[in-house]
Amino acid sequence: MSSSLRFDRGHTDDLMAFLMASPSPYHAVATAAARLEKAGFRQVEETAAWDGTSGGKYVLRGGAIVAWYVPEGASAHTPFRIVGAHTDSPNLRVKPLPDTGAYGWRQVAVEIYGGTLLNTWLDRDLGLAGRISLRDGTHRLVNIDRPLLRVPQLAVHLDRSANPDGLKLDRQKHMQPIWGLGDVEEGDLIRFVAEEAGVESEDVTGWDLMPHAVEPPAYLGRDRELLAGPRMDNLLSVHAAAAALGAVAGQPDEELPYIPVMAAFDHEENGSQSDTGADGPLLGTVLERSVFARGGTYEDRARAFAGTVCLSSDTGHAVHPNYAERHDPTHHPVVNGGPILKVNVNMRYATDGSGRAVFAAACQKADVPWQTFVSNNSMPCGTTIGPITAARHGIQTVDIGVAILSMHSARELCGADDPYLLANAVAAFLAG
Repeated sequence: MSSSLRFDRGHTDDLMAFLMASPSPYHAVATAAARLEKAGFRQVEETAAWDGTSGGKYVLRGGAIVAWYVPEGASAHTPFRIVGAHTDSPNLRVKPLPDTGAYGWRQVAVEIYGGTLLNTWLDRDLGLAGRISLRDGTHRLVNIDRPLLRVPQLAVHLDRSANPDGLKLDRQKHMQPIWGLGDVEEGDLIRFVAEEAGVESEDVTGWDLMPHAVEPPAYLGRDRELLAGPRMDNLLSVHAAAAALGAVAGQPDEELPYIPVMAAFDHEENGSQSDTGADGPLLGTVLERSVFARGGTYEDRARAFAGTVCLSSDTGHAVHPNYAERHDPTHHPVVNGGPILKVNVNMRYATDGSGRAVFAAACQKADVPWQTFVSNNSMPCGTTIGPITAARHGIQTVDIGVAILSMHSARELCGADDPYLLANAVAAFLAG
């Protein structure tokens, strides 16, 4: 692999900045787009006619981004190399009528999004971020990145069973954060958010807001060999994909046999069934329009898709030293051991033997070690956008990722070397 494509520990430093700049899916795609702009990519509108020119382009839709680079001289049937990821993380989401409270406490009504570990949101300083929708049809990003909210845990004196029997949390009653004192006032939260965003509250007609932990990412351990931070599932993969695509786009066009693509979707944590999720038409529409813009036919589209491969990159489970029995006894992925290949014969992951060979070749080219993950037969296996992508578009798909601990926590843990090892493997894959 070209030395100009290689990422080092500086990539992990940059990931930390990316995590801080991306407290919501909407911020994540905006941050990724800004980085791609610096690499020469330009945004194209879905409502506009597309041309067949070469170069880097991207589409934004809500919390999703699809970006691709067309090398000079690419044919209409040139296959794609895709890295897929997702921008959302399990968390709390503000309800349509957010103002609530009792006994002199002002609170914010929230829903539980995805399979979050509820206890990790307790007694944590939380900000508020997302987007607001305005009367004129535009959107405004909001990031109140300071201690604003807190979900207070009940003192052990009032819950003597919490330690011996385990903490029991009611999703409706126990997870509503406090944000002040006084009487509940309808419209109070949105008035506050509008003021922070610099708009008139009466112009705010919709919102997609979510608390986030304001504690920054940090290196951890005696030798700083670990990284703790929020939303690594799955912004770690989004960051790697954006960095790798930008680097590959800087290579000579004649060295690119494929059209490299990054596809980062929203709503993976609740099933991907939305217009910005992997089970929606966004990726297929973008790829098809790219083929047709270059003068292609349906035959060219079929040829391009037949030669396309997608890496579905998402975090996976590192072996937990306190719960090793929950893992398969012969598959123990370790942090800083390189990216993992995720396998499940019941197609919860899309990897097969052919896909394994593709991934192994990319890692060999990048001189990156890699590992294999498979679930314990007695434990249910999670899933990713991989099987959805394979089934919806007829594209060969391989599930990979980085092994972490504390998955779905408000603060997760990975090896400090793994983010750049993943990015190197992804870059080698995209470059063909």
